[in-house]
Amino acid sequence: MKKIIYTVLILMVNSIMYSQVGIETTSIHADAILDFPIGQNKGIVLPMVEVLPTGAAASNGTFLIDKTDGKVKVRQNGIWLNLTGTSSLSSYSVNPSADTFDGVIIGASSSSASGVLVLESTNKALMLPKVASPHLNIKSPYPGLMCYDTDKNSLAVFNGEGWYYWK
Repeated sequence: MKKIIYTVLILMVNSIMYSQVGIETTSIHADAILDFPIGQNKGIVLPMVEVLPTGAAASNGTFLIDKTDGKVKVRQNGIWLNLTGTSSLSSYSVNPSADTFDGVIIGASSSSASGVLVLESTNKALMLPKVASPHLNIKSPYPGLMCYDTDKNSLAVFNGEGWYYWK
């Protein structure tokens, strides 16, 4: 009887590990590995770093905000690209706690990428929080906040001083 219970538990845990995730929503888009509800006027806040990651921690597709120059950056083709202009982040602090684990991986049991949140899928994508006119509707954005502007049909990124839009 114990073997049956353990087998069922292992199968349940395995099916959960490869599932989709919805934040504050129960209806998840079929192509999303991580999804958010429409109209919440919230975004994802990117990690703020004082030193750009290198090696395995600098995987292509990594997004962050660089405190040294106040720019939101993405790692693409092995280089860091700027998504925003420069801002002063002197009044904001980097998380002082030491990393004690490898982060969370959604969509796979392991990943070659290193990050706080790693999404792994061959056929699903991150669905950013959708906000109409975030520059008007997100009242106190934090540097590194990222969402999808449904009015401009573009990626919206806040660097601490202004909004930047990418189509």
